[in-house]
Amino acid sequence: MKKIKLGTSDLEVGEISLGCMRMNELSEKDAAYVIENAMDHGVDLFDHADIYGGGKSEEVFANAISANDDLRERMKLQTKCGIRKGFFDFSKDHILESVDGSLSRLKTDYVDTLLLHRPDALFEPEEVAEAFSRLKESGKVRHFGVSNQNPMQMELLKKYLKEDLIINQLQLSIVHTPMIDAGFNVNMQNDPAVVRDSNILEYCRLNDVTIQAWSPFQHGMIEGPFVGNDAFPEVNAKLQELAEKYNVTDSTIAIAWILRHPANIQPVVGTMNTERLKDITRASDMELTREEWYELYRAAGNKLP
Repeated sequence: MKKIKLGTSDLEVGEISLGCMRMNELSEKDAAYVIENAMDHGVDLFDHADIYGGGKSEEVFANAISANDDLRERMKLQTKCGIRKGFFDFSKDHILESVDGSLSRLKTDYVDTLLLHRPDALFEPEEVAEAFSRLKESGKVRHFGVSNQNPMQMELLKKYLKEDLIINQLQLSIVHTPMIDAGFNVNMQNDPAVVRDSNILEYCRLNDVTIQAWSPFQHGMIEGPFVGNDAFPEVNAKLQELAEKYNVTDSTIAIAWILRHPANIQPVVGTMNTERLKDITRASDMELTREEWYELYRAAGNKLP
């Protein structure tokens, strides 16, 4: 698998990562098989969060790799914090407690990246900066990022940070493209022209922040997959057409569409199916043409001006 560099850091990882939200549903034996399969196919960044499975996903992951002493040093672990039951919390105390909890569940001394999960309207950037500095100095966290934040939220945080923000995790799929739509519809009086994210795509490219695309197979937030969904006939027909052309699966093409963008976006795929993950990773070995990328974009219901 091709490698990408995460933001301004020295971390090099496979350009596709594995989201571990559903790992709590697996036995430790099955989880070990999923992890080993991922590593065999070049996936070496594993995305966690303190809330996934109520913490059990991190525990299952750690127990699954415990028999392999050198595996931890060959992978990159990422976790997120800030979402609590009914509210968001970027307070210093919660960040520090959350990281300690994740480290304990993951049975590791450090995580490679920590992301702030969903913006907290009540956050005080000085507190976050203090928490980050303590985590960095203690060696518990090596790099930092955010999730679902716009440029001004990031700029406010960066004003107080000593550390770079190297990642912003944002929703992106062929059928969820607001960060792309507005760029096609500049100064137009139509719905796609509405800038909903303060030009986060361009901001991240200008500031060397890696975008990680979450839910790359989903429509809406929790509505379910669009791949193979009869409610999306045009885009699925185009996915199938291109899958047959390249002798891959429709899921491979859906990820290849994201990888074709020049921003070096890293998809976070959440499948626990080893064969599907193997198929998905084939997207790293192919490149859609410019025309095919636009055909898929239009097949998802988008109109070019």
